[in-house]
This record gives sequence, C-alpha cells and structure tokens, in this order.
Amino acid sequence: MSAEAQPFQLKFAETEADLRAAQRLRYRVFVEELGSDGEMVDHEAKLEADRFDPDYQHLMLMHPTRSDDPLEQCVGVYRLLTGEKAADLGHFYSEGEYDLTALKASGKRLLELGRSCVAREYRGGVALFQMWAGLAKYVIEEGYDVLFGTASFFGADVAQHAEALSLLHSRHLAPEALRARAQEAHFQSMDLVPEDQIDRKRAMLAIPPLIKAYLRMGGTVGEGAFVDRAFNTVDVLLILDVDQISERQRAMYTKGMDKGGKR
Repeated sequence: MSAEAQPFQLKFAETEADLRAAQRLRYRVFVEELGSDGEMVDHEAKLEADRFDPDYQHLMLMHPTRSDDPLEQCVGVYRLLTGEKAADLGHFYSEGEYDLTALKASGKRLLELGRSCVAREYRGGVALFQMWAGLAKYVIEEGYDVLFGTASFFGADVAQHAEALSLLHSRHLAPEALRARAQEAHFQSMDLVPEDQIDRKRAMLAIPPLIKAYLRMGGTVGEGAFVDRAFNTVDVLLILDVDQISERQRAMYTKGMDKGGKR
C-alpha cells in the first residue's frame, strides 16, 4: 500500500502539540533537506520556528497512520495570516523583505501565505492537492481577494537562478496596482538576462514547483528578489489575485462545494 493510501486529515493547529508537529515538518524540509538555518532553528528538538508562529494560523495535513509519534504525523503545512490580523499586529511577515504599500492600499482583502512544505515522500501525489483544496475552501468561504507570500529558490547564489528570475520579471510581473517591491536596503534585481536571450523552457525547468503552480493559476511576482543567506535561499514575492484564477483551476480545487462555497 502506498504512502498516501490511507486517508488524510486537514486541520488548523489548535494546541502547542499541533504547532510543534508543524515546526517538526518544517525542520525536516527546510533544515535537514534544504540546508536552511537561523537563530530560531532548534537542532536538538528538531523544530524550525520563529517569533511569528504564535500569531499565525497553521493549516496542517495529517496522516495519522504514518507514525505512532504525533510529531511525525504532519505531512503538509501552510502558515496563514489575514489582513485583519496583520493590522492588529502591525505587520506581515513578508514586510521584513518587501514593501507591501501597493497591496495594503489596494482595498482588497489580503491573506498572507508562507512556510509551505510537504514531506518528501508525499510530493507529486495527492497531498499538495489536498492542501490546496483546503486552502481554496477557506479562501472562498472567508472572501479573500489576494493571496501573497514569499517563495524560495534554494541556494543563495543569484547567478545560479538568473535566467529563471529574469523570466519571472519579464513575463510574470504583478500589475502596478498590486506590485510590492523588495525593500530598497536589500533589493536584488531580477532583470538579469535580456528577455530575447532567455531560454524559456530551460528557465521554467529551473523554477521551483510551488512557484510554477501559482503561475499556472494566474499568479504574478513582486518587483525584485531578496537574498536570505541564513536560509540559503533567494526569495520572490508571489501575488495571486483570486479573480485571475481560471475557471478550470478553480473547479479543480473547489470540486464538491456548492455555490455558496460550502462542502
């Protein structure tokens, strides 16, 4: 029986134990697999955490039969912050890297997404689909207009990603009304290769799967990248106007909902 043969459970973290399970998965993916590090990484407990975690919602995909250890049962996670909660807190996580003035002035209801990951053995199957279906249900029921958040190219060498970043800049830049921009103090241009010199097929192959998935749904990127040397990544800001999601994509993730958005 395959790793995904048993049913998944989708839930928001409700307890400290739930949060630790999400942080354990993030450690497995971001630290052990991808080589990230930082002051909030707890190598002894094998947790990847930061000061933002207590204020965010954590959408978790659980596979209870995966392990007897509850900390190992989380196989997918998304971290969410609503615009309303951000206004109360005074910030979004992304504002450490991007000037979000355009987004915040748009008048649209915002939902920030981040720290997304899926356990290695569940990638390429139904796990990410289940996560996105749950996220779509939440977005539609709560009436959010724009989803955004940083996503990463792994490896902090900008030259390694130059063609892919240039393709994002030339073909997928967000409309001006929503175009957040990397903070000037650490602005990294993504306009690195002239558009007529970009090998589009090669560049697309170099773009991480999560970013490509957003592009397929009509997603765009902010202007400029951020080099995060602690996490060994080059970050871009993904911006998805929900109205731009194609009917085919919308139907794929909302199958089973009635017209009011309920399942």
